[in-house]
Amino acid sequence: MPVDIPAGLLVVASRGPDWADWLDRLPRLTRELLDEWQLRVDGTSAYGNCALVVPVTTADGQRAVLKVQFPHWEAETEHLALRAWAGNGVVQLLRADPRRFALLLERLEPRDLTTIDALDACEIVGGTYKRLHVPAGPQFRTLSGELKRWLERFRQLPASAPVPHRYVEQAIALSEDFVADPATDGRLVHTDLHYENMLAAEREPWLVIDPKPLSGDPHFEVAPLIWNRWDEVVASGDLRFAVKQRFYTAIDAAGLDEERARDWVIVRQMLNVLWTLEDADESLPQDWLTRNIAIVKAIQD
Repeated sequence: MPVDIPAGLLVVASRGPDWADWLDRLPRLTRELLDEWQLRVDGTSAYGNCALVVPVTTADGQRAVLKVQFPHWEAETEHLALRAWAGNGVVQLLRADPRRFALLLERLEPRDLTTIDALDACEIVGGTYKRLHVPAGPQFRTLSGELKRWLERFRQLPASAPVPHRYVEQAIALSEDFVADPATDGRLVHTDLHYENMLAAEREPWLVIDPKPLSGDPHFEVAPLIWNRWDEVVASGDLRFAVKQRFYTAIDAAGLDEERARDWVIVRQMLNVLWTLEDADESLPQDWLTRNIAIVKAIQD
């Protein structure tokens, strides 16, 4: 069965020549992996922001997926994180070729946590944090190292940037404290664990997928649970209450420190603002900027 590249993935060619080159190579690369690993395609390919996911059956009849990713640093150590977790609350890694950014993973179901109540989902994710945050080895980039780079970019934001400057100053002060804090590093953190990155499974009710691992602080994890499924927060009619509901549900399930988790939420929302301002051309995604600033305000009101 031929491998089809979904039309939705082809649009990433517009991101630049590296992406276009990867897309050109992707069909041949995928066929090579299928042949070498003796895999048979048995379904329609799916895709993520930077990966092709092909449902396959192995030579011994196991249902799996072949994930082939665009080469980027966030994916460099995904296989190492999956090996460290060894399927404990996480999708099982069956085989990896780091050079080609290819992973063979156990097959999960297409249903994710967006299909259940948001607070129930926050509780599930919060309870799963404890299983993920094992000691991180030296092979992972550190959160403090990344934060040093982000901090310099915060400092370069002009006072005229379309964002409340007091929040920029707050993010800088918190980042400086975290950079100097030894507890900012040391635990294996997923960094992108939101509702679509836990899928239903046979082995457990829900399993984590798609880590962007760092050696970091467990308290860094919470923010994506707040900024995703945002329409539901707005529809609640009480944005401040809805934001805090998600926050407290997650940290209570995880046993995290309230003040430290709140400070990381502020930093992460302001990082979203920073990256948006840096990447914007002539028009700014005002709704996204407003969302992030609203969370910074609500989380500390």
